[in-house]
Amino acid sequence: MEHVEADILILGSGGAGLFAAHHAADLDPNLKIIVAAKGLVGKSGCTRMVQGGYNVVLHPDDSIEKHFKDTIKGGGGINDQDMAWALVNDCPKRIRELETKMGVFFDRNEDGTIHQKAFAGQSFDRTVHRGDLTGIEIISRMRDQLFAKPNVETWDEVRAVDLLIDEEAGRVSGCLLLSVRTGTFIVVHCKAVIVGTGGAATMYKIATPSLEKSGDGMALCYRAGTEFLDMEMMQFHPTGLLAENSRLNGGVLEEGLRGAGGYLINSLGERFMKNYDPERMERSTRDRVSRAAYMEIMAGRGTALGGVYVDVSHLGKENVRKMFPGMVERCRDVGRDLSVEPVEISPAAHFQMGGVKVSIDCESNIPGLFVAGEDAGGVHGANRLGGNGVADSTVFGARAGDAAAAYVRNVSNLAKISNSQVQMLTDDVLVPFQRAEGENPFYIKSDLKDLMWEKVGLVRNKTDLESAVIELTRLEERIENVSVKGPKAFNLTWQEYLNVRNLVTIAKMVTASSLLRTESRGSHYREDFPEIDDKNWLNNIIVTKGQDGQPIYRTKDVIQNRINVAEVAGYKTIGASK
Repeated sequence: MEHVEADILILGSGGAGLFAAHHAADLDPNLKIIVAAKGLVGKSGCTRMVQGGYNVVLHPDDSIEKHFKDTIKGGGGINDQDMAWALVNDCPKRIRELETKMGVFFDRNEDGTIHQKAFAGQSFDRTVHRGDLTGIEIISRMRDQLFAKPNVETWDEVRAVDLLIDEEAGRVSGCLLLSVRTGTFIVVHCKAVIVGTGGAATMYKIATPSLEKSGDGMALCYRAGTEFLDMEMMQFHPTGLLAENSRLNGGVLEEGLRGAGGYLINSLGERFMKNYDPERMERSTRDRVSRAAYMEIMAGRGTALGGVYVDVSHLGKENVRKMFPGMVERCRDVGRDLSVEPVEISPAAHFQMGGVKVSIDCESNIPGLFVAGEDAGGVHGANRLGGNGVADSTVFGARAGDAAAAYVRNVSNLAKISNSQVQMLTDDVLVPFQRAEGENPFYIKSDLKDLMWEKVGLVRNKTDLESAVIELTRLEERIENVSVKGPKAFNLTWQEYLNVRNLVTIAKMVTASSLLRTESRGSHYREDFPEIDDKNWLNNIIVTKGQDGQPIYRTKDVIQNRINVAEVAGYKTIGASK
C-alpha cells in the first residue's frame, strides 16, 4: 500500500476542485497540493457539461440585490442567506478572474461588453456564456493553467474510499484512495481535505450528470460524521433529451432554449405551461416546469416515448443553429433536427440542492475538512436557478481553497493516521472478493434507479415514501451480499459495488427527509401536502449519523438575517395545475 504526504488533498476536478487548487496554490506556492479525480482531471465531472452559462451581475441596470432576491425566491425561502449573499457578491470577482487569469473567452456584444442572455427564473438577463458549451471553455482553461503551478499534482482515475480522522486530535488526518487503473490503495496523509466530487442524481432512472457520479464525496463525509441539510431537495431539469437505449438519454438540452422563447408542448399541441405558471410560461423555474411536464405525462398527454416536446423551430432555422450549435448537434446524434422540428424531452434528475452543512468558507463541523460545490448544501435552498450552478462551484471552490490554505498555515504537523483504521476500511471494501457467489451490483443499481424514479421522484406521497424506506433497507442488505470476481485492476464490477453503496447511503437521506417534510416547497412536491407551509416548515432538515451508523433527523429554523422571505414576492408559488 502506497503512502503519500501532502498539505492539501482535493477530491474532484470540476469547477469547485480546480478553483480550490488555483486559489490555494496562489496563496502559498510552497504548499503540496494533490487533485484526485475519479475520471480524468479536467475531462470528467459535471462542470465540464455545463451548457447554458454563469449568472453574474455586470450590467449597470442589474444589481446584487436583484440576483440575491432571485436566488432566495427560486430557493423557496429556505436558503442559507449568508451563503446566497456570498455567492452573488463573489460572482463578478470570479468572472473577472476567469477572463484575466484563466484565459476564458465569454461571448461578447458588438460594443465589446460580455454578452448576457435570458435564463429562467431571473428578473434580469445576467447569464454569461461561451456559445452553448460554456463548461468546456471554463474547465479546459482552468486545467491548462494548472500546468503553470508545479506544486499542484494531478491524479487521474483515483477515487476516494473514505476519510481518515484522528479521533484524538479531532481533525482530518488524510484519506484512503483507490487507483481504478491498478486496483491498489493509496493512503494520503494531509493537513486538509477539500471535497468537491459532485452529487448523486444518478440514483434516478433518467439523470443528466456524468456517468461516474455516485455521491462519493457526500457518502464519505456522512461516514466521517459531517452534518447535512436539505437532502430532500433534488432538482429535476425540465429538458432532458429522450433517446431510447442510448447513453444520451437524459442529456440536458440547455435552459437557454426556453430563455430564447422556446415552447413546451404536450402531445395535443398545447403550450401547457399556461396551466401552471401563466405569468412566466416556459421561463418559469426548473422545479415548476419539470413538475408541469411530469403532470402532463401522467395525465396521458405525453409523447410516444413518455415525454413532452421542446420546440424552437419558430425562432428560425439559421437563428437556432447559430445560437445553439451544441444542442443542434446533440439532437442530430439521435436523429432529430432541433432547428426545424420539436424534440422529445423529459424531466431528468439533475442537481442536489442538499449536501454537507458548511460555513460561507466551506468549513464543515470536522476541522480540516472543507466541502464545496454540489457536495455542500445551503446556498440554493429548495431549488437552484439555472446558471447558479457553475457560479456556486467557482465561488465556493475559491473560498474553500483560500480557507484550506489559511488553515494549513496554522497546522504545524500532520495528524496521526491509525493503521488499524486503514486496515478496517480496506478489508471492508475487499469483502466482495471473498464471496464465490452473490448479488450483482449492476442489478442493484438498476433497481435503485427505478425505485427512486417511481417513489421518490418529482411527485411524492407518504405511501410511496414509506415503501421506499423499506425497499432501500433491502437494497442495503443486497449490497452486503455482492460478489466480485477477477483482478482488482480496472474491475468494473468492484467499482459499481462502491458506486451503489454510496448512492444508497445518499438515497436513504433523500427519502427519509422527503417523508419528514409534510409540505411542498421548491423541488420537493408532496401531492398529499400540496401547499407551502411557512408556519411549520420555514426551516431546514438537518441530518447527522447516529452511533449505530443510521441517520438522525432534526429541523432548524431558517435564519432570516438579510431579508424577510415574506418580502420576496412569488417564493411560495408551487406550480400545480389549475
